[in-house]
Amino acid sequence: MPIASAQKALRLVWIASALGFLVANPGFAAESSKPVFLYSRYFNAKGEGRYLPDGQCRDVLERLRSSYDVRVNDEPLNADTLKGVAVVLISNPSDKAFRNNPAPPHMSTDDVRELTRFVQSGGGLIAMGNQENHNLEINDFNQLLSQFGMKFVSNYTDAKPIAIPQDAPIIGGLRWAYYTGNQIVIDPNNAVHARPLVMNDGAKPLGGPRNPKGVLMAVTEPGKGHVVVVTDAGWITNDALSGKGIGKVSIKEQDNWEIFLRLTNWAAGVK
Repeated sequence: MPIASAQKALRLVWIASALGFLVANPGFAAESSKPVFLYSRYFNAKGEGRYLPDGQCRDVLERLRSSYDVRVNDEPLNADTLKGVAVVLISNPSDKAFRNNPAPPHMSTDDVRELTRFVQSGGGLIAMGNQENHNLEINDFNQLLSQFGMKFVSNYTDAKPIAIPQDAPIIGGLRWAYYTGNQIVIDPNNAVHARPLVMNDGAKPLGGPRNPKGVLMAVTEPGKGHVVVVTDAGWITNDALSGKGIGKVSIKEQDNWEIFLRLTNWAAGVK
């Protein structure tokens, strides 16, 4: 057989094999074209049962799979593990060990450098805090947030529905079921110009008396990337999304899923 004919035959065999693979794996092409969403559990204590990807965060991750290649791991966040990732979620970084498990890693200088480089190069970061009894670590985590002109402070707002103003960017007009969290302080002198996205609206909480003025959600755009910082982690759990509620508080009229999707798209740079 002439060389040209042999090469043509090999190409046809390769094409047929590739088509056969796609027919046998119909989700492969669609999955590989989706932006990657990484739920990082690196800073969460081993054995901790809160916010597990197959537990109370199962529903939000399953919904997200229609638009994203959702991945979960507890590996250190560096150039290798962040390669190809569009947006990474860090939720409720832990302070102390859970029972007899090893102590969780706290945000280190190396972590700050890697995550700052990731964001400035175009990556998205969503960081979520929490309330005082959820083993939340903020002192070391603030080393990272300070790169983006923000810090967490232990000033708490109790559970309440929050009507986001119509003119708010990204999530304007939506209803946020907020299930208790800390607060964000923005550094006005930082060159990245972080800005509030949601302020405490002053409405009376449903789950307690604490209701200080301050920032509950903020964003910034350092370099080519996008950062979202939120002061509650429970608002994306199964029970919050379903309207069942958390503890003694149930907020049924809410748009938490739509808020999370819009924030994720914005952080990932998805139009």
